[in-house]
Amino acid sequence: MTNDNLLHLLQLASPTLPVGAYSYSEGLEILVERGVIDNPKQLKAWIDQELSYGAIRLEAAMMVRSYKSIQADDLEALSYWNAWASAAKETSELRSQSWQMGNSLIRLLVELEPELQSVARIVGTPCNYAIAFGIAAAYWQINLMAALLGYFQSWASNLINAGVKLIPLGQTVGQKLLLEITPVLSVASQDILALEDDEQLNSCTWGFALSSMAHETQYTRLFRS
Repeated sequence: MTNDNLLHLLQLASPTLPVGAYSYSEGLEILVERGVIDNPKQLKAWIDQELSYGAIRLEAAMMVRSYKSIQADDLEALSYWNAWASAAKETSELRSQSWQMGNSLIRLLVELEPELQSVARIVGTPCNYAIAFGIAAAYWQINLMAALLGYFQSWASNLINAGVKLIPLGQTVGQKLLLEITPVLSVASQDILALEDDEQLNSCTWGFALSSMAHETQYTRLFRS
């Protein structure tokens, strides 16, 4: 990548990107309250499992398809995959999160790059976060593997930061966790690039879906969902 491509990726994957990612724990909060996750080892196991089998893999696959649709100037495919991403959400909480973050990102992109306004109109509202991320990565000509790694790393950083606040963990422990899962992030990225549309777009995370649903009625919460 060029320096500009790299800087664009760092901006896109930054925790300071104003899309509200910090306000979600993706069900982690209820798991901590119930004692399912209460130490760094358990948090790492949860993240490893999600990267190997979970819904984040479908999210990343949608990002890849959004990226390729923009590259091919196939806006019909882009709209199709946005609808597919909405239909694939296991709970209303996860769908609301994806829509809120995606709508925030697509509005930001139009402000930064007015040429994307026509793309935003085709995708419409709501726009899923993975779709908006793929649009940005393709428009800024970020290498696809690098975009995938950035997408996964941003997701994992947000989940670890939630764990740091909830369990709680020290900031250094959180950084050690992020370093430890680096090989899993790399393997997951390679796997996603090989997924076929017809038979391999699936996930198996019952615990993740149940924790997301339970979070809605949790007595006290720091996070939205």
